[in-house]
Amino acid sequence: MPIALHQLPDDIDALKSLLTEQATRLDQFVVRNEQLTTENNRYKVQVLTLTEQLNLALARRYAASSEQLSPDQICLFDEAELDSEMEPDTSSDDEEVTVAAHQRKKRGRKPLPDHLPRVDIVHELADDERRCDHDGKLLTEIGEVISEQLDIIPAKIQVTRHIRKKYACDCGQCIKTAPLPAQPIPKSMASPGLLAHITVSKYQDALPLYRQETILQRIGVELPRATLANWMIKAGCLVQPLINLMHDQLLSYDILQMDETTVQVLKESGRKAQSKSYLWLQRGGPPDQPVVLYHYDPGRGAGVAKRLLEGFTGHLQTDGYDGYNAVVASNNLIHVGCMAHARRRFSEAVKAQGRNKKRGKAHRGLTLIQKLYRVEKQARKLTPEKRFEHRQRHAKLVLDEMRAWLDQSLPQVPPTSATGKALHYLHNEWDKLIRYLDDGRLEIDNNAAENAIRPFVVGRKNWLFSDSVKGVTASANLYSLIETAKANGLEPYAYLRYLFAELPKADTVDAIEALLPGNLNKDQIRIG
Repeated sequence: MPIALHQLPDDIDALKSLLTEQATRLDQFVVRNEQLTTENNRYKVQVLTLTEQLNLALARRYAASSEQLSPDQICLFDEAELDSEMEPDTSSDDEEVTVAAHQRKKRGRKPLPDHLPRVDIVHELADDERRCDHDGKLLTEIGEVISEQLDIIPAKIQVTRHIRKKYACDCGQCIKTAPLPAQPIPKSMASPGLLAHITVSKYQDALPLYRQETILQRIGVELPRATLANWMIKAGCLVQPLINLMHDQLLSYDILQMDETTVQVLKESGRKAQSKSYLWLQRGGPPDQPVVLYHYDPGRGAGVAKRLLEGFTGHLQTDGYDGYNAVVASNNLIHVGCMAHARRRFSEAVKAQGRNKKRGKAHRGLTLIQKLYRVEKQARKLTPEKRFEHRQRHAKLVLDEMRAWLDQSLPQVPPTSATGKALHYLHNEWDKLIRYLDDGRLEIDNNAAENAIRPFVVGRKNWLFSDSVKGVTASANLYSLIETAKANGLEPYAYLRYLFAELPKADTVDAIEALLPGNLNKDQIRIG
């Protein structure tokens, strides 16, 4: 309470004592005010964080998963200015129709593939309808109207009988039998076609073996899932020589992408069934012969990356996981970052703000990254040399703008907020994220590796776990062949059917190397 003037003491010492007491109390109030301000700010950050977590949870459950901004959001940051500075995008083959200041892709039913066989069903008018309604004259055929429907007949299943002729001499001591061709799994009923079908159904179509067992039962074939699992393990061992050659081919090129995801293995020595193990993915190789390899390992430590990359030199592109830093240092690699991971963090920050939040730094960051991807879209079909020039002319300007905005924004946002985390990821990874500008062969992100690992992630949702180390290792090998075949433009079933028929006969390194997906074409593996 303030003291009235007439209440102040006349004694100087008493007055000094009173002033000292008031100054002490004032200091205490200042300290307490600072404490309350700090606590208030902390509570504000906690409320902001919890609100963001709630908004993000709702967005993940109910909102679209796209990381794109809507056109009206992009316009807030003058996206049109960048468009006017770039060459028109000619990467799309779709016909476009200009409508009221925007372009709409003309959509329609796509024609059915020409390679599919056609069965013609001719429809004719009845005899009494082939006369003119006016003068009764007989109508003349002037043409036909053709419409096509896609028809599917259930898969053809047959039993292949190997009849081996036996020959004998009259002496009764010489008997010879025609040899059986080398089989992928000796002394089993598994033909190359059946093995290919089971493999593709599980690893490409994410159909667990217990469901395949049920499907086979419907046609009267009893094949227990244990038998099917055993076949997959043996098929995975059979293709190991190809995997070794693919790994050598992968490391021989100077650009390589890596990613990893979790897998659960129930029976692993020294580990609980609930333990997390990892499937590592590598994608690289020459552009005209890409290689995709899966590797199983119980751990995610830096030693795994170092072992997988032994002997590799060049550019390594990954996400922000620091487990790659050791091998980058030891092998003197050029570490390239992933802009898609930065975009994902800003996208989550936008969603974390909720629908009614005004557009701010998260939207701005996402918009700048979208500008970079627009540059990439326009450069997609260019040669590496032209792509490098295009990026230097357009992407570098956007990155310079982004760097200035990032330096200004970092001190203004709480680091624990979703936007703060996105800004700090962008800042910490900056040198790696801009490295794609240095070489037209490099990609802006690690999406090619993520796309290659996605089939495993989808399959994992269905079969949940692997039973043994042998099983997950075989799965890694078979996933590798399927994804590499796809990357080289081969149909997985046709390739595996051809491979399982020819690989048992291959007895030299050259013969095995000729069976690599990059060394085959569609005509060589065509069925029928």
